Amino acid sequence: MTRPRLAIHGHFYQPDRRDPFSGAVPPDPSAAPAHDWTERVADECYVPNALRGNFRRIGWDVGPTLAVWLREHRPDVHDAIAAQDDGSNAIAQPWHHTILPLASMRDRRTEIRWGIRDFELRYGRRPAGIWLPETAVDLPTLRLCVAEGIRYTILAPWQAGTDGDLDTRRPYRVDVGGGRSLVVAFYDRDLSTAVSFDPAATENADEFVRARVLPRLAHTLPSGEAPLALIATDGELYGHHQRFRELFLARLTSWYGMGAGDPHLDVAPLGDLLAEEPRPTLPIMTIRERTSWSCHHGVLRWSGECADAADGRWKQPLRVALERLAAALDTLTEALFRPLGVDPWSARDGYVDVAAGYAAADAYVARVLTEATSVATGTTRRGDRARHSREALLRELLAAQSSRLAMFASDAWFWDDPGRQETLQALRFAAHAARIGDRLTGAGLERTLVDDLSVLRAPSSGLDGAALYRLALEQVGQPAPL
Repeated sequence: MTRPRLAIHGHFYQPDRRDPFSGAVPPDPSAAPAHDWTERVADECYVPNALRGNFRRIGWDVGPTLAVWLREHRPDVHDAIAAQDDGSNAIAQPWHHTILPLASMRDRRTEIRWGIRDFELRYGRRPAGIWLPETAVDLPTLRLCVAEGIRYTILAPWQAGTDGDLDTRRPYRVDVGGGRSLVVAFYDRDLSTAVSFDPAATENADEFVRARVLPRLAHTLPSGEAPLALIATDGELYGHHQRFRELFLARLTSWYGMGAGDPHLDVAPLGDLLAEEPRPTLPIMTIRERTSWSCHHGVLRWSGECADAADGRWKQPLRVALERLAAALDTLTEALFRPLGVDPWSARDGYVDVAAGYAAADAYVARVLTEATSVATGTTRRGDRARHSREALLRELLAAQSSRLAMFASDAWFWDDPGRQETLQALRFAAHAARIGDRLTGAGLERTLVDDLSVLRAPSSGLDGAALYRLALEQVGQPAPL
């Protein structure tokens, strides 16, 4: 393509709202008339966009926790979206929407591997790109992405490591060390902001292109190449955050660049456009470490007191409490895995097939133990009772690790108050993991967790973290901690 290019990327995501104890999604009256918010957003956004074929004409990522829900509750929509992957427009997303720069390297690796494997299971191919949760980034995270075969990602323009003006009309190459690099496309701030937050700007797609897009692309790049305008937003704004904007998206992507629209503009998914770029010729750019697209203070919104929240004093104690629980669970996991002859972290990485709903836990655990036994002894014969107890132990430990990863979803820290359902859901995952650990070892993990949570206080209600923990369990019918 030699004409100016427009690319649109939609980041589609919903957190895991399932009760980890029962596997059911509790009703949420605030989402009425829908059963819960995932169901409501599906009706308002995912269904109409899938029916109109919008996923075929944009770049997109569907978060794995959303994809699991769609496959279980709206399989027709799940399959319709998957069918609109053309081999380059869809990209992966780390599984639990964890702020990766705040996670351990082992957890980052698992989240990235789970996201890539989930993508393979759904779309039958390896992803070329990845959307980082909240676009939160640092070099260690990019190195892990490159090590897993990822070629590109999308960042906000203020995440570029330059003090001067950044020309977002072309992609860049970020050196991650060891002679390896990753392509980064920085989205257009003004266009993306207008689409996200100015409903008047998206009332008319034709006018949007004439008044906003074409002026951004009026001049070629210094190299003489055609410029690119990349719009990146939450996908939910197309119909949920803003009603009827799936119609705007359909008009924007099916008229322009499809032979009947403006002769001076091509519209294509970012993956298609990057495939044309000779990677070694891209200009080098650095990144600003530990930054994101939705916090003006880097990643402080998810770790401490950030001016974006009226009172964020609860955020750091929550993270400390959950990190302490995670460390205890990891120690317990390694100790209990050792007699099984199984590498716990390799087994956890592979558990994504179960989490994604493509394998049964019993079958996965049996295969892991069979492979470990074969390597260790050259035979798979074991006593039935001994094997059963080993399978039960491994199944419990992997379920605990799955909940332990889920409790770090970014939603728990995003809002102003820990009394919201997003934070209470993280506490339910923490309870599930802690209670499994206590059932297996009697280590008192839940007691320590409650003590640690008592330090934080909800600004709106004045409840401390221990009270919020009890409330989270009460809402799903679980007994309070002893």
